[in-house]
Amino acid sequence: RLAVLEGHARRFTSVAFSPDGATFASGSNDHTVILWDVATWRQRATLEGHVDSVHSVAFSPDGTMLASGGGHTIILWDIATRRRRATLKGHRSHVYSVAFSPDSALLASADGTVLLWQLSSLSLPTGIGQSATHDLDVAGSSTWRQLATLQGSGAGVQAVAFSPDGTILASGDDTVILWGVAKQKRLDALGHPGNVTSVAFSPDGTMLAAGAGDKTVVLWDVATRKQRDTLKKHKNRVQAVTFSPDGAMMASGSDDNTVILWDVAKQKRLDILKGHTDWVHSVAFSPDGTMLASGAEDGMVLLWRSFSK
Repeated sequence: RLAVLEGHARRFTSVAFSPDGATFASGSNDHTVILWDVATWRQRATLEGHVDSVHSVAFSPDGTMLASGGGHTIILWDIATRRRRATLKGHRSHVYSVAFSPDSALLASADGTVLLWQLSSLSLPTGIGQSATHDLDVAGSSTWRQLATLQGSGAGVQAVAFSPDGTILASGDDTVILWGVAKQKRLDALGHPGNVTSVAFSPDGTMLAAGAGDKTVVLWDVATRKQRDTLKKHKNRVQAVTFSPDGAMMASGSDDNTVILWDVAKQKRLDILKGHTDWVHSVAFSPDGTMLASGAEDGMVLLWRSFSK
């Protein structure tokens, strides 16, 4: 273990590294987001504005923005100025997951359904989306507009993720649904035996991992939509899954208070990381793959050194 971060007043619910690896973000039940300097692991700023627990944080791939989902709203933050760019309103329940498209122009958010948002400097294509806009950004030249509402299978969507090429959006509830981003149409539904709480694409886009309440992580082949394997080493609900930047490893965090590292090619457990004393809500690899962060109910973020197979 590399370090322990204890900056929030309550539990850590979400963690993320910036694309350049210089900044780390953590969200908490104390309604705040903390930005950390990765070189020193000192706090750079505390972002305040949410009136409820922050369940999800995500950096835009271009590194200019951070999205945080708290309560029924999403706040978009400008990384350079640490100021609010926009507040997106439209959710009817808690926002559990947020994800940017690879080009940073779209944002998906889940609160039981999926809302798809677009960053636009002009207007949307004819017949698409809604007319309401939600705040100006810092420059005042663009707005975020709601493109579509995507209904899941009925159990309540808790997780969303874009494919690396941006053409597919995956959502998880009592199954995994794949959506075509261009037309916002359902492509397929992948059967999962338990309530899906987390989804992640491999860096090359060939695989999708889904963690669920049945204590498993299921790996799917994206092209064929067929199940590759079911990983069963956790002893409680799996709340988080993520791939390493090179795609060789996958990490899963669970309500059994552990993080498991998996060999993706062999689909076998590499190691089990113990140190948390409560549920693990979120896991994230640094962009260079040298660190893994895990945020948990115990109010700590644990930072782990890189692992080799």
